[in-house]
Amino acid sequence: MQNYKIIVAYDGTDYAGWQVQPTRLSVAQQLQNTFSEVFHRPLILYGVSRTDAGVHALGQVAVFRTDLKIDPQIMLQAWNARLPLAITIRSIDAVAPDFNPHAHVMEKIYHYHFFTTRPLPFVQRYGWHIHPPVNLELLHDCLQIFVGTHDFRSFCTGNEHENTIRTIHRIDLSWASDYQAYRISVHGPKFLRYMIRRIVGASLHVACKSHLSPSILLKALDEKNPEQLFPTAPAKGLILYQVIYHKE
Repeated sequence: MQNYKIIVAYDGTDYAGWQVQPTRLSVAQQLQNTFSEVFHRPLILYGVSRTDAGVHALGQVAVFRTDLKIDPQIMLQAWNARLPLAITIRSIDAVAPDFNPHAHVMEKIYHYHFFTTRPLPFVQRYGWHIHPPVNLELLHDCLQIFVGTHDFRSFCTGNEHENTIRTIHRIDLSWASDYQAYRISVHGPKFLRYMIRRIVGASLHVACKSHLSPSILLKALDEKNPEQLFPTAPAKGLILYQVIYHKE
């Protein structure tokens, strides 16, 4: 048996997230089904990040084991040839038997795109169209509140029973000319479910309201209560851009 690491890009619009679901088709299930059709062997994938329904990826990392004796590049070409166009395997590499996609993660980078004018049809499914004017300077200040180590219980699903303390290394705000959109880049080793979307939604909410101050975000953080009234940014604007490992 050989272990392999794959890097996958996908448009998550029509999928029920990455993780295998009992009744709806997920990205992982589509990959597994296609592998079995092509190579006539079962496959189980273990991904580094559980992206939710509608979330996209350029750099999802997953591992699997197989007894298939085939060159990785041939496997890549044959597998990709049968996948729907919404999913592309970018690379396949043999890795050590003890490689764990969750271990030694130095940083995950997520991008969130939002449009301040009506987006072109080709990119509209990859960002959130914000209608009110956005105070970009205020948005930047709001986002910086979340940099560092905090208890993010107020900015997750509310169903987490685990420790909700997380660290965000940095958050950048820039213009993405390829999308004609603004890009929020969030860097950190580990995130809670909905955490980035709730941070983005809350920050944009404040940045669109002239009567609001970033101090209400600080107050929400301190409350450690997920029952906040801020909007959650739509899934379609979020992309898992890259996963960086300490050994790379």
